[in-house]
Amino acid sequence: MIIIPAIDLKDGQCVRLRQGLMEDSTVFSDNPVDMAAQWVAQGAKRLHLVDLNGAFEGKPMNADSVMAITQAFPELPVQIGGGIRNMEVASAYIEAGIGYLIIGSKAVTHPQFVTELCGEFAGKIIVGLDANDGFVAIDGWATKTDKQVSELAKRFEQDGVSSIVYTDIARDGMMQGVNVEATANLAKQTSIPIIASGGITNMQDISGLLVEAHHGITGAITGRAIYEGTLDFAKAQKLCDEH
Repeated sequence: MIIIPAIDLKDGQCVRLRQGLMEDSTVFSDNPVDMAAQWVAQGAKRLHLVDLNGAFEGKPMNADSVMAITQAFPELPVQIGGGIRNMEVASAYIEAGIGYLIIGSKAVTHPQFVTELCGEFAGKIIVGLDANDGFVAIDGWATKTDKQVSELAKRFEQDGVSSIVYTDIARDGMMQGVNVEATANLAKQTSIPIIASGGITNMQDISGLLVEAHHGITGAITGRAIYEGTLDFAKAQKLCDEH
């Protein structure tokens, strides 16, 4: 299991939101490249970038910051989500050196888009499923659907999706602990590797995920906890490596 630092981009700054609310954001840095460098120096094996403006606008809005990070660290795998709604945007990101594309809302509303992307960019497509009481939410979490997370996960098994980023909305940015049980349950119900997201606060959360990692939990995304210091990123990755 790898620990993946999150760099959420809003108006060119590195921020964190609480429960996905754009109006409830905390700015952690004005320089996303410097922030990326900090995690790279501590041994990050991958970075998780989110174009928050892009997620709401439906098109890339922080592409300059994204490209600056990939240019600064060309060897580092980077995954990006937010505003990837067509093949042109996907192609531009892949050509710019992005390792993985995260498809969220459009994976739910137009699952065929994921099938097409997997055909074009094999091994580089991640589906982001954000859950509210087990049901998928889309449009920056503003809309709760009637689709269950486990059902959608199974839908993408045949496409060759690299992994699923599973976020428990109720816990995201709230520092309340990761939902280990729900994450493990999803991992058991699908053959696609699961990356845990939302609520990771301390080493106890990492240990809890590691206990269930054999079910197919391959990564854990953390944001607020490593920025506010309740989780030591380097120690967390070391624990995973030893496990």
